Amino acid sequence: MEKLSVSHSPHIQHEDSSKGIMIDVIIALLPAAIAGCILFGWYAALVILTSVVTAVLAEYVCCKVMKRPNSIGDFSAAVTGLILALNLPPELPLWMAAIGSIVAIVVVKMMFGGLGHNFANPAITARIVLLVSFPAAMTSWINPLGLENAVTSATDVNTVATPLANDSYTYGQLFMGQVPGCIGETFSLLIILGALYLIARRVISLVTPLSMVATVALISFIFGEDPLYMILSGGLLFGAVFMATDYVTSPINWKGKLIFGIGCGLITFVIRHFGYLPEGVSYAILLMNLFVPFINKITTPKPFGWEAAK
Repeated sequence: MEKLSVSHSPHIQHEDSSKGIMIDVIIALLPAAIAGCILFGWYAALVILTSVVTAVLAEYVCCKVMKRPNSIGDFSAAVTGLILALNLPPELPLWMAAIGSIVAIVVVKMMFGGLGHNFANPAITARIVLLVSFPAAMTSWINPLGLENAVTSATDVNTVATPLANDSYTYGQLFMGQVPGCIGETFSLLIILGALYLIARRVISLVTPLSMVATVALISFIFGEDPLYMILSGGLLFGAVFMATDYVTSPINWKGKLIFGIGCGLITFVIRHFGYLPEGVSYAILLMNLFVPFINKITTPKPFGWEAAK
């Protein structure tokens, strides 16, 4: 008689793995990353390389110091470093990018137990830490390749306005990345293509990004803003696709994802329209990350036959 192997639930087996999912995310991010290097120059490639390499090394060192199994093979550290890099200005000093990756991996991820245990998105938290610590460097922009009156001198970087601070850019420029901004957030077309790839691979659900973007568009229309301009400018699309959909820090069912996306969109618009900051995507997603346990609690279906305690 064969021995039975008994284990705790869940008992459903699936071919997807953390490593496979992370590879899919990297594939979806690569077009925007390559376009960012082309549009903003070779230094942007150094920023990306620094961020990714530092993130991987930081996780490797943490695993050694904490005497944990080496986890860099699941590519989650590389994904964190890449997402962070694409949220950074093209001419950010490399040491600042390295600090951001260390904060993301060591402080936000590994100190809370590693992959699956972090309470907030590591890349978003690191970006906000950099924004608070180095506001001048994190809000300095250059014009991309092909834009008229392009700025190439480092001393003139601060004179360039992002689309959210300057509404003179056309829809075509916003769609094709011909605007100043972070390395990976300007080329809307490639971000949409990345989203379609992840949806086709069933890596992400359409609920969160669609509800987030639709909320910003609807409230923008109500307040007299240009909905399409609000969608294509800034980091809304990038954040909705690649950061708000993070498995660990987003709700687990479609009702929760809907609430989460609406909340992210609402906070994003409030910060953009009423706040002193031109962009609010990172802050919105981080704030909603904190409410995910409560969202899961109120939206998770009750087991059959469940009754509330009297």
